[in-house]
This record gives sequence, structure tokens and C-alpha cells, in this order.
Amino acid sequence: MVTPSSTLVIGVAIVACLCMAWVLGANSNSPPFAPAIGANAISTMRAAFVIGLLATAGALMQGGSISETIGADLIDGVAITPLAATAGLLTAATFMGIGIYTRYPIPAAFATTGAMVGVGLALGGDPAVATYRRLGTFWLLVPIMSGGLAYATATILRRDDVPESIGVPLLAGIVGAILANVRLGVIPDPVASQGTLARFLARRFGGGPTLVGDVTLGAALVTIGAGALAFYWVRKRVLASVEHGIRSFLLVLGGIVAFSSGGSQVGLATGPLENLFRTELGLPSIVLLSIGATGILAGAWMGAPRLLQATSREYAQLGVRRSIAALVPGFIIAQVAIALGIPISLNNIVLSGVIGGGLAAGSAGVSRRKIGVTIAFWLLTLGSSTAVGYGLYRGLAAVLGG
Repeated sequence: MVTPSSTLVIGVAIVACLCMAWVLGANSNSPPFAPAIGANAISTMRAAFVIGLLATAGALMQGGSISETIGADLIDGVAITPLAATAGLLTAATFMGIGIYTRYPIPAAFATTGAMVGVGLALGGDPAVATYRRLGTFWLLVPIMSGGLAYATATILRRDDVPESIGVPLLAGIVGAILANVRLGVIPDPVASQGTLARFLARRFGGGPTLVGDVTLGAALVTIGAGALAFYWVRKRVLASVEHGIRSFLLVLGGIVAFSSGGSQVGLATGPLENLFRTELGLPSIVLLSIGATGILAGAWMGAPRLLQATSREYAQLGVRRSIAALVPGFIIAQVAIALGIPISLNNIVLSGVIGGGLAAGSAGVSRRKIGVTIAFWLLTLGSSTAVGYGLYRGLAAVLGG
């Protein structure tokens, strides 16, 4: 039950959620389209417009799993109050502001996770050790997975015995097959909250016998068909013009990654308010996701163009092929994280992909010093955001009596 005395705190918490989503929209969705801008495949303003729409769609269709993890799975024994949510969001936003000011990428996922653990401990909750182990394992594997996938992708694109009329369409086919199995909230599924295109179409035609686990023959055929269509479309464009075909694939790939970014990032802003909206206000999750999606849309349209211009210059130096090698792992890992409900930072994935793609060319192309400082920032972010979140909540509770 919401009392008049708590209305102000709830309002501040919602504003903090919007502000956090705005920052995420402005800063966390630029990598997907920066390569396309650097390759002159799309203008900066048009890219910002498209990013806003795609990231918003991703937030609405895929943001629920990350939001639940942030809001309910990081601390055991207590529920996050509006005041605690406000303290957590303010802490995370402050750390992101420090990252923007210093120009070193402080991961929003690390800042938000640490902040929410801190406020949860301040509320008297117990550490969710199993969740921390799961998150830590995935985070440690991200550089290996992203760098390895980018290295393999860049190697394929650079091989003389693999013509670009085969290599690039092959990557497109893999992306298309994965897209058919991406979980979306708008696709109904009798056994899950989010369905996939492959399972949906397979059920329309009877599904067929089960092959492995819950994968049916029909779903496998739809997956193969989606990959074949993507392969054919990109190959046709590459045969007409190699550079134009590669740029077209880069543009589509950027859109897919922007969509995935919205799904993986919105939960960082909405997660702290999960308990408030579900329990105290009795509102469905889509309402909360809509608030976060609105903030991401505004941030992308208002704040992304400036960052896009800066990052596109860096990607222009990488070239379109190495940019593709960095974005393919970004899409794959982001979707795996969403399916598992694990908060991630897309910037971390793309940075690892850039390094992996650079190694395939004989040089990582990124300053070793900056890599070292970046990793140090990541580690410091987790610990210090936990401490700041704990202290900030205790301070606000002492002043406001919450």
C-alpha cells in the first residue's frame, strides 16, 4: 500500500529510473552503429534516430529478464524499497558520470549490480552467493568469448581462400539462424513468458518430432531456413558490389545489436523498481519497462549523436570487416546474457571484440595501458559502487527516516 508520505520518494525513484535510462540510451547504444557511420553507410542523425527506435523495441520485448535479476536476485531475505532503489540508481548514475568524464568505460552493469548489492546489504539482506557466482563466471568468460569469436570471424574474413561472396554471407546466415531463436515478449509461447520465431512457426505446422531437449524438427527447419534466407540476401548484394554488400550487412548487424543493447540495458534502470511496481503499485512489468524504454529513447535521440561522431572516427580506422568481427560477438553474447538474465555491458563485449579482431590482423590496435586502466576501473567499480550504495542508503535513511 502506497501512503501519502511515500509518494515523494516513489516519484524521486521513478525520476531516477528515467535519468538512468536516459544515460544508458545516450552512452550504451553507440557502438552498434558507430562502424556503419565510420563506413559512411548512414548519417549520424539518422543513426541516432534508428538507434532510439530499435533500442526501445528491444527494451520492451526483451528487458524483463535482466530487470528481474537486478530487482530480485542480487539480495536474499529483503525486498528493495523505493528509497533503496533511489540510492542504488543515484550511485550507479554517478559512477557512469565519472566514466564519461574520465573517458574510461565504466560498465553500467557493474555499477548497477554493485550499487544494488550495497543497498540490499544496508537493508539487512543476505548476499545471494549463488547469483554472484553465476554472474562472476559469465563476466569472466565474456572477454574470452567475445575476443575468441571476433578473432575467428576476422580470420574468416581475411582468408584468401574464402572469397567475400562466401565468407560475409556465411556470417549473415549464422546471424539469421540465431535471430530465429531470439526470445521476444511479443511472441506467445505456451511454456515460456517469451517465445521465439522458430518455435512459433514450428507449432503452426505441427512442430514435428523432438530432436534434442525441447527442440523440434520444425524449429530446426525454421532455423535453417532463416539462415539460408539471410545468406542469400547478403550474397546477392555482395555479388552485385562487394563494398556495398558488406556495408549493407554492417548496417543491418548494427541494427540487430542496437536492439539487443536495449534489451540488455533497460533492466539496469528498471530493475531497482521491480518490487515497487509489482508489489506496492500492483502494475505489470510492461509499465515499468515502458518507463525505461522512454528514457532510453530520449537519451538516444538527444545524447547519442555527439558520442556517435566520436566513436565513429575510431571505427573508421578499424575498417568495415574488423567492425563486423567486433559486432557479431556482441550480438551473440548479448542474446545469451538476456536469455540467462545476466546484466552485461555491451561496451565491454565490443571492446573485447575489437581486441580479438585486431589480433587476427597481427595487432590488437588498442593501447595496452588503456586496456589495463579499463580493467582496473571495472574491478574498482564493483567494489566501490557496493560501498557507496551501502553508505548512501544509510545516509538517506537516517535523514528521511526510511
